[in-house]
Amino acid sequence: MISDLQIKEYNKKLAQHDLALVFSDQGLCLTDGKLQIMADFREMLPRLKQSNLQREMLVKAARIKGQEMPQTLVDATAGFGEDSLILAAAGFQVRLYEFDEIIAVLLQDCMERAAEIPELKAAVGRMELICGDSVEGMKNLDYTPDIVLLDPMFPARQKSGLIKKKFQLIQRLESPCSTENELLEAAEMAGPKRIVIKRPLKGPYLADRKPSYSLEGKAIRYDCMVYAR
Repeated sequence: MISDLQIKEYNKKLAQHDLALVFSDQGLCLTDGKLQIMADFREMLPRLKQSNLQREMLVKAARIKGQEMPQTLVDATAGFGEDSLILAAAGFQVRLYEFDEIIAVLLQDCMERAAEIPELKAAVGRMELICGDSVEGMKNLDYTPDIVLLDPMFPARQKSGLIKKKFQLIQRLESPCSTENELLEAAEMAGPKRIVIKRPLKGPYLADRKPSYSLEGKAIRYDCMVYAR
């Protein structure tokens, strides 16, 4: 559980961004006094039905054919954990890294609430959250994951109107990934059989590295790097 004392300490740091963490009836929120945002896995429930999970492009990109589940996966850029939840619901054992401590505490609160919901309990039970730098974390793992998922924030768009207003709050905390080479190198050092990279459909390859193959959707694509291990 997240204590009031912890929230006070976080809010001292957030004051410089004119932001604050507050508890609402629904859970922990980040607000600027006008807009607020929270992580909430309940919104994901329709996508977690088994019939829908099998059609998820992310699941298709991550799953290693011919290998029994659970397959182990490191989500190196967790954010609000939606991708990890989909993968955990599909049977993956997921370790999530989130560098930003504010986003991590919002996700922690979300996971604690979700663990009390019968439809989400099993999936959340396959998720382990770590607040910290995934680059360092992947260099010092105590196991070899089957898959690593990378989803560095998309490059800033030219038109701010394309960004949902609520997510402008998050952008005050995080900047698009500026260490693409370090992130990809750390993922490779972890020794996975596959690295899955989430990118904008027309975006450049991460660190200019061409993948083994890609799966494309309407707005995003998954670049898959396959290793013989």
